[in-house]
Parts: sequence; structure tokens; C-alpha cells
Amino acid sequence: MQPLLSTVTVNGEVISPEAIAAEAQNHPAPKAKPGIAWMAAARALAVRALLLQEAHRRGLTPAPQQVGEGRIETEDEALIRQLLDLALDPAAPTEAELRAAFAADPERWRAPTLYEAAHILLPVLPGDGESLATARAQAEALLAEIRRSPRAFEDIARRYSACSSREAGGRLGQLVSGDTVPEFEAAMDAMEEGALCTAPVQTRYGLHIIRLDARASGAVLPFEVVAPRISDLLEKAAWARAARDYVANLARDAQVTGVTLRAA
Repeated sequence: MQPLLSTVTVNGEVISPEAIAAEAQNHPAPKAKPGIAWMAAARALAVRALLLQEAHRRGLTPAPQQVGEGRIETEDEALIRQLLDLALDPAAPTEAELRAAFAADPERWRAPTLYEAAHILLPVLPGDGESLATARAQAEALLAEIRRSPRAFEDIARRYSACSSREAGGRLGQLVSGDTVPEFEAAMDAMEEGALCTAPVQTRYGLHIIRLDARASGAVLPFEVVAPRISDLLEKAAWARAARDYVANLARDAQVTGVTLRAA
């Protein structure tokens, strides 16, 4: 990728076009508009430079921590974390704020929906239009056969399904919200109990013929049960706002060229 903008510097530190091009791979943008990814990458690296400069100004010494299975922070990551730990101290949400967040959208705090379902999976290679057309024709034919003879579902699943559930006649057992891909769950939510899908359902795995045997919608959970989860969400939001404001304050006193940090 060629540089699309003027040279990016932060207090005299130059961020190379090569570094921006590499970072741009982490910022999705329409293929016809590479400048969007370039600008997002330039802002991200400029913010990183600004924070590292401030960490060095404060004389911080990196103390990397483990952040996942077999992964330890780099020294730069450790410095940024340590700086933000020192600089940010957002107030914890009050009980009134927690109750207001709960009251604003109680439906968000439902217990998971339970499903009993069975399916037949016809695999499709990603991006293979011919494979999709063949699988769709087969799925429509099998769906019509099952409509004529519902008891044939399990036998057809054993014969044609590419899922290991074929050994159980396609039965998936008890599922909860989030156990399946969104398209599959949306199809189950739209179906009546005991019904067969009206058309094959496409997901990243291929085409599914779905039978919904039972569904139990979760009830809205009491405030006392979900209060810790609401508190965690509000604390993360407050931290994000504080970090944004902190970066804005650093940027206000910095000499930055080639990119604006006001929206970073």
C-alpha cells in the first residue's frame, strides 16, 4: 500500500508508512476506499506513540504480565497498561445508575432461551456458487420428502447429514442461546414448536433443514441477579470514556502532523 497522506509525526517521532500499512490490515474498510483503513491505522499508531512517550516521560519501567494462554505482554503493551492504570480512576457506578440501566432495557437481562432441535446439514464450500446451488436443490427435495413423511426425518438425517448428530437422527439435544451460529438461532426463534423450517437455512457451514421440537424462553432476571453484570458493563464504559478523554488531553498539548487525534 502506498502512502495516501502526508508524513505522520507525534512530537517529532515519525511513524513510517510501512508501519501504517502493516497496521491497516487490522482496520477493515471497503476495498474501494483504502484511505479509511490507512487513516484508522495512522490514528491508532499515533495514539500508541503518544501514550508511550508519556510513559517514558513519567519514567515507567515495563513489567509485562501474562494476558492469555502462553502469551505475555510486549514491553510497549505493558507500559501503556501501566500508564493507564496510573492515569485513569473512573468512579464506580452507583446503585441508582445500575437500576436506571436495568430499567432502560430489562429485556436485555433475560435468562437464556432453551431449545430442543434436530437438523440435517448439507455442507457447502465457502464462495462456491455451484456447490451451493447443488446443495440447495438437494435440501429442497429432502425437505419436501420430510413434509410428506415427517417420520422420515431421522432416517434422512442418518443418510445425508454431514453433522455428527446424524448418529442421533439429527437430534442436537438441549441448546441454549449462543450455542449455535446466529442464522441458526434466528431460524429457531422464528419457528413454532414442533415445526419444520419453511426453507433451508444457510450458515457458514452449509444448508440446514431444521426441526424445532421445543423452546422455552428465558424470563427477565431480577435486578439483584444481574446487578454485577450491569456494573461490569458500566465500569468498562466509564473506563473507555476516561481513556478517550485522557488521550484527547495528551493530544491537545502534543505536536501531531498528518493525522487528527480528536476522533481517536
